[in-house]
Amino acid sequence: MTPALNRRHFLALTGAAATLPLVGRRALAATPFTFQASWINDAEFTGYFTALDKGYFAAEGLDLNYLPGGPDVIPESALIAGKADLTLTTPDTTIQAIVDQGAPFKIIGAQYQKNPLGVVSLAKNPINKPEDLIGKTLAVPPVNVISVEAMLKISGVDRSKVNIVPYAYDPTPLIKGEIDASVDFTTNVPYTIEQSGEKATSFLLYDFGFTIFNDTVVVTEETLKTKRKEIVAFLRASRKGWVEALKDPAAYPPTFKDSWFKGTGRSIDNEVYFNTAQKPLIDSPAGIFAMTEEAIAANIKALAAVGITAKREYFDTTLAQEI
Repeated sequence: MTPALNRRHFLALTGAAATLPLVGRRALAATPFTFQASWINDAEFTGYFTALDKGYFAAEGLDLNYLPGGPDVIPESALIAGKADLTLTTPDTTIQAIVDQGAPFKIIGAQYQKNPLGVVSLAKNPINKPEDLIGKTLAVPPVNVISVEAMLKISGVDRSKVNIVPYAYDPTPLIKGEIDASVDFTTNVPYTIEQSGEKATSFLLYDFGFTIFNDTVVVTEETLKTKRKEIVAFLRASRKGWVEALKDPAAYPPTFKDSWFKGTGRSIDNEVYFNTAQKPLIDSPAGIFAMTEEAIAANIKALAAVGITAKREYFDTTLAQEI
């Protein structure tokens, strides 16, 4: 995933979906099933690429149509428009859509048990915890300001003592010392910083109270009723793909150099770094995609801190239990 995280912001449920690209890749199988990814083809989706290339979806009887995402793709809109059966989102945008617009969504799994969003700083001027931000300048993407403010509040840090400025998804100001830290994906941006000759350090918002999932697996209630078997098959094949891909995080990214990762402009070393960094955020004792009651409760509590009223009924754990 590149630093442009505003893809996570759900702008509208209607209209935007009409512009979504229908460029995908099909694996020959029996039942058509379309998966809308949330970003461009990078290591964030290594498990699905592995499952496709190894025929795991075909073995489950699925003819999987994989649609890559991008900065102009709003995953939830693909569901509403009927262009995809399943997509990846964040619980804050999805639940906000359910609450405010009555969107017929159901969260059925979570790729990231811990959200990769965090505070990134330079090792020579480290920001290791929320308290270290007092008196410092923190660059934050507009879409993430509420999350950061929630983390500060939960940690007992006075928001007025932190100078929050806009962040344009470019680590250059941090490298130049114009800011003290930025909020970005900890699985990727530290690599970019280190390529400039600096050493990066980071901490997750998750580890300081903002305990939400990321890349939550979402379907509509109608799809859940009519394609439950196919959804479970997708989860089963995807879990198998992720287990294989994470056994050795450095093994599979090089094999995608001339296929899935072709033309992205990113190095394979970057993808290996990403895949290695995301492994502990994806792994779960209950199995990849599983959502425990404790984790769901933590999400509900964290979302309440940003004014989003989540309910247990928005999460369906029964499909992951069928894998």
